[in-house]
Amino acid sequence: MHIQKKKLKWYLINRFLIIMLAIYVSGELISMLYRSVIFPFLVGFLNDQQIQITGKSNVFSFIIQMLLYFVASLLPHGAAEWIQYQLSLGMGEALQININSPLYNGRWSILLRIMFIAVFLILLGVRLLPYAVGAVWYYRIVTVQVNQLLEEEKERQLDYERKRNLLLSDIAHDIKTPITTICGYSKALAEGVVQEERRQTYLDTIYSKSMRMDELVTLLFEYVKLGSEGYVLDRQPCNLTELLRECVALVYEEFEERGMEVTLEISDENVSYEIDRLQMGRAIGNLLTNAVRYGRVGGRVMVCLQDDVITVADDGEPIDPAFAEHIFEPFARGDKARSTKGGTGLGLGIAAQIVKMHGGRLELDCHYGEGYTKAFRIHL
Repeated sequence: MHIQKKKLKWYLINRFLIIMLAIYVSGELISMLYRSVIFPFLVGFLNDQQIQITGKSNVFSFIIQMLLYFVASLLPHGAAEWIQYQLSLGMGEALQININSPLYNGRWSILLRIMFIAVFLILLGVRLLPYAVGAVWYYRIVTVQVNQLLEEEKERQLDYERKRNLLLSDIAHDIKTPITTICGYSKALAEGVVQEERRQTYLDTIYSKSMRMDELVTLLFEYVKLGSEGYVLDRQPCNLTELLRECVALVYEEFEERGMEVTLEISDENVSYEIDRLQMGRAIGNLLTNAVRYGRVGGRVMVCLQDDVITVADDGEPIDPAFAEHIFEPFARGDKARSTKGGTGLGLGIAAQIVKMHGGRLELDCHYGEGYTKAFRIHL
């Protein structure tokens, strides 16, 4: 959104400068037309008709005076002359049109003055026309861009509502399944219909389903907390190489249980960053957990830190390109992953959100090479 606003700002500035340039060029062309054609014609006409313009006041006072003169001329004879005389005294040395030609006298003289005012207003309007056209043009550009932004915002809101409804649906699905199992097994144990040799199996199942619900609720809480208004990272200097080793150590037992080989390509030097150690550790841990769950049994996992990039790669099943576009969305999982791997689909979404809050980005590389089928890369 910030990028879109920045692009809009520069787009409007660019259009404003273009319009101002067009106004300047149009104004110069109109001024050239006035100087070379219109004004010489008017001066010649005034000289031919023996019309002189005198006075020391401004043009607007003159226009008001002429309009009042014209209104007064509509009054009966005598009253018109008196009012016009009083106007002359009241206006002082306003601009006046002195007509010496016998062709114009009485009301014809007043009409000539009104025509002169009309011509003046027309010339002034033509001179101001580029500014009016430019204002309308820029108004239309701004209106179109604002309407487009509103439409995009509406689409984003609809997409947000769709994803939220999908999120709630997935939450209900993931919680309902273990609850159904817990309720059924608990009832069977309470009613004593379970054979003694199977009681422990039932209890183990209830415990595992309860832990899955706890994991889901915990991840959901973390996801909501990160997106809540006012949440601020606790940034402190942190040795990133040490943090990576600690994160790998926390899940190393899980790697061993699946017979997975872990390769660390991490320097022994102190690589310091201003990060929230807890949250960044959670993001890295989610990537490692994802490698455990979706990596190949007996396969390889590589953790690398190089050139401000943290990489977690594995040689498990490749990710479908269509699914890869949505992999960082909450509860984004393929049907096979939902049924066999037991992931919540929130881990990668949380990791992406944490990295984004640090000013970096988390990306999926499906062509990492070196025998690995996929790699998640944190760019700090």
